[in-house]
Amino acid sequence: MPQIPEKIHELTVGQLAARSGAAVSALHFYEAKGLITSRRTGGNQRRFSRDTLRRVAFIRAAQRVGIPLATIRSALAELPEERTPTREDWARLSQAWRSELDERITQLNRLRDHLTDCIGCGCLSLDTCVLSNPDDKFGERQAGSRLMAEGR
Repeated sequence: MPQIPEKIHELTVGQLAARSGAAVSALHFYEAKGLITSRRTGGNQRRFSRDTLRRVAFIRAAQRVGIPLATIRSALAELPEERTPTREDWARLSQAWRSELDERITQLNRLRDHLTDCIGCGCLSLDTCVLSNPDDKFGERQAGSRLMAEGR
């Protein structure tokens, strides 16, 4: 990993990519979504402050655990003066995201456990399929084959 001298306070997009492990295209995307900011030089080149490295690390860590970018952006927007997230910020936010992740894990476990039922039925019958019709929500209205025809 290339080292950046302490006296350098701004990074090019290439330096930020090399240090953060994020692709240049990802950094441009993060900037377009308002997750990171840069200033433009007289030659219209992006320059990122050094603390953007920590911000990108925060974004990537949150993404790895499945937090949507919109949620990450909202969390970063709550920080005063768009400062860089600290360890305490991560602890607070990760605690708040825990219930959302637990719910997602529960849903994925349910899908995994019923995957063989889906393959076994062969037709994805909406009146019995736990993947297409969890808790038989459509069963009260009508049989599955008519619902499938309605969807076309």
